[in-house]
Amino acid sequence: METTQLGKASALPASPAEARLDYVANPRLGSLYAVRFAAPEFTSLCPVTGQPDFAHLVIDYAPAATIVESKSLKLFLGAFRNHRAFHEDVTVGIGQRLAAEMKPLWLRIGGYWYPRGGMPIDVFWQSGLPPEGLWLPDQGVAPYRGRG
Repeated sequence: METTQLGKASALPASPAEARLDYVANPRLGSLYAVRFAAPEFTSLCPVTGQPDFAHLVIDYAPAATIVESKSLKLFLGAFRNHRAFHEDVTVGIGQRLAAEMKPLWLRIGGYWYPRGGMPIDVFWQSGLPPEGLWLPDQGVAPYRGRG
């Protein structure tokens, strides 16, 4: 599998749909393990007002034949900066795209969205039950408590 962005100058994609995710062979094929990506400064736009929405995303997955290349994932996530969508659409859409393209043994995403209008919205999705024996740490994002 060839990467199209790693080690090369790469512009931020104009939209998530235009972003290309690269995958490489799992270097530990046959081993059951979890991979975690955290994006604590994720942004997208409200589909109604165009105002920015901020989230802390945590993506965990158990690889099968491939793993996602991290630079391509960063560019994909960055493409949401000018993308208008509700929190649920963004969070579930990211998880479903990764699961559909990478075909991991299991994947989950937690979208911990910061409050707008006084209410935080947290969105969670997973591809199914995790494989038996897979160690899964807590996602580690504290519930929103404001300034108190």
